[in-house]
Amino acid sequence: MTKIITAGIIIIVLWVAYHTWVYWEQVRDEKEAHVAASKVVVREESLSGMPSQLENSLQGAKKAGLSTFRQWLDTYGPAIQDPRKAWIELDYCMLLARENAKAAGRIFADVNKRTPTNSPVYPRLKELQATYGH
Repeated sequence: MTKIITAGIIIIVLWVAYHTWVYWEQVRDEKEAHVAASKVVVREESLSGMPSQLENSLQGAKKAGLSTFRQWLDTYGPAIQDPRKAWIELDYCMLLARENAKAAGRIFADVNKRTPTNSPVYPRLKELQATYGH
């Protein structure tokens, strides 16, 4: 009788160990998939929401400085949609922060409020959270 009990205990221990190992493998694979997904590099030009003919004027406005960039946003902003608009406004926020941190914080809060967690802009938003999101 003791041999049967011993064999039963060994079988139960092996069964628990096997299922623990399977569960651990599953958790590890999910974690690796999450890390790989978070390392996807998003290029600004690949985001949807802006007509391609505005690309050159946007780059010129960024290079020209803060006031030109603001004028560009005032002029073309209504024609641009998220996620590209959020990315552009984060660029503007970063430039504006040097001169007016409060205004930059308001712009950041607005972008943060309307950006869902599944947006391609969300990882960048979280990177900037410590700096602009109080």
